[in-house]
Amino acid sequence: MQTLQLRQRDYLLRISRAMTSRLDLPSLLRLILNSAVEMVGGEVGLLVLRQVDGRLAPQAIYGLQPAKAAQVASLLREGSDLAGLGDGSWSLPELSMTLLSAAAGIPLRQVVRMPLRIEDELVGAIYVFRSGGAAFGANERQVLQSFADQAAIAVRNARLYEQVTAEKRRLDAIIENSANGVMILSPDRRVQVMNRALSALTGWPAEEATGEPCWKVLPLENAVGPNLCAAEGLPGLLSEGDPTAPSQAETSLYVEGDLFRAGGSRLTLGVTYTPLYDAEGRLLSIIVNVVDITRFREAEQMKSTFVSVISHELKTPVALIKGYAGTLRRTDVAWDPETLADGLAVIEEEADRLNALIDNLLDASRIQAGVFKLELNDVDLPRLVMKVVDRFRLQTDSHQFEWDFPVDLPSVLADEARIRQVLDNLVSNAIKYSPQGGPIRIGGWQDGSEVTIYVADQGIGIPADEQGRLFDSFYRVDSGLRRQTKGTGLGLYLCKAIVEAHDGRIWVRSEPGRGSTFFFALPQVTEEN
Repeated sequence: MQTLQLRQRDYLLRISRAMTSRLDLPSLLRLILNSAVEMVGGEVGLLVLRQVDGRLAPQAIYGLQPAKAAQVASLLREGSDLAGLGDGSWSLPELSMTLLSAAAGIPLRQVVRMPLRIEDELVGAIYVFRSGGAAFGANERQVLQSFADQAAIAVRNARLYEQVTAEKRRLDAIIENSANGVMILSPDRRVQVMNRALSALTGWPAEEATGEPCWKVLPLENAVGPNLCAAEGLPGLLSEGDPTAPSQAETSLYVEGDLFRAGGSRLTLGVTYTPLYDAEGRLLSIIVNVVDITRFREAEQMKSTFVSVISHELKTPVALIKGYAGTLRRTDVAWDPETLADGLAVIEEEADRLNALIDNLLDASRIQAGVFKLELNDVDLPRLVMKVVDRFRLQTDSHQFEWDFPVDLPSVLADEARIRQVLDNLVSNAIKYSPQGGPIRIGGWQDGSEVTIYVADQGIGIPADEQGRLFDSFYRVDSGLRRQTKGTGLGLYLCKAIVEAHDGRIWVRSEPGRGSTFFFALPQVTEEN
């Protein structure tokens, strides 16, 4: 008896070591079954687990070939109901034992069955067969039950591991595919995890960022709020070991700041830091959620610019109209016809300017609402350019207009009034932004199925880093001349919208101090049109 207990202890010790050193369930179950069968002198052993469809699938086999084990498991399922599984040996009909012996290829006489339970759930069983001898005794059943319990623990651990692994994969997928930047920091604020979105924002590959201090990966400038990723003066979190540490929602910190990337581009980011604590209040990690709010800040700036520009642009003509009208209606002065004509001309000019501004605002609203409509007809571009030049020629004495069109330039299918609006804006800008005067050249050519028109000046030019935003609404190049020049920043925005509504394209080439050339291309009229 003592020898049996020693052997059992040795087997169970070996199983326990295996369970703590690896999570290879098939090899663990084989070790458990082999130990159990050998302990009770069995000749055939089978460890089966119930599958989702209810069938008993062999997970470990002793003394049988896999094909024969499957047949035995199938017969066992037919001969017993696992849901009502009990402990110890039980009697199978003589026919069943005969069939089992035939399936196993061994004359089987004695069988013991021990259930595998996870809490109250029966998940499988261990079967041990002998070809002769006495029935399995109480001591043998007790030994086998200890091995069955070990097998149940191994199955439970494997299930828990699968659940944890699946949950980790799910969380990894959520983090990696999140549209926002996500980073997980260690308590000393070093990067443990960084997702693809944050990698794209910062320019740091995730594998290179891992282990780096977060102030190096996310160097916010002009930060407003508690910045945990600051190089110096880190704001403190709750001291470790504080059992009164508040929940995540109460400890989340928010900061906004600018991130300057390689190449000079700037992003404005909103960063939320959420520290995670254990039950004892020790800091485990910090979850960092990063949102690109550049467009929101630009929209706010645009709104502010809109209010400022529009209020200024509206007030100026209204003030002039009111001033001249009030002066001309004075009854204590007899105005001569020339003064009266000059005053009325100013009123008319400022009314036209006010009307053009309102038209531009309405067009911008139509574009944003998606109701911008065109009236298409054949348009002779050189003839249209001449009309535009004739009007602007009267507005400047310091500019010389030149044009360069081939005689056979084809017509385009376009809304003439809208294309004139484009030309008016481009020529007006050429005059405004070349204050020293000089030539303004307008020309065009045919290239394949497109007709391209250009307007070139020799003015102040546009910095390369601002050219990409020229066609944004309310955007104006930051220069001293801009502050002296009237405008809403809607002209080029409307030009782009009009050209693109014609299935065309518009672009610019410019160099500071050497002028700018604006191009737009429209589809030419064909027989198919």
